[in-house]
Amino acid sequence: MAVSYVKLWKLLLDKQLKRVDLKEVAGISSSTLAKFGKNDYVSMEIMERVCTALDVDIGDVMEFIKNK
Repeated sequence: MAVSYVKLWKLLLDKQLKRVDLKEVAGISSSTLAKFGKNDYVSMEIMERVCTALDVDIGDVMEFIKNK
């Protein structure tokens, strides 16, 4: 299975936030932001920070995609 953060990017657009805004409000690093951009796995601690900062549930920012 692969992970996708497309929902996160759509949510940021809806909230009129940029990636750097997410970095600041969630307290995440540039390397973590890059992992989101590459659809790499990030820790649950990071996901908790992002969800708390955006006031959403984890399913609102990520999803698992079955490999073909």
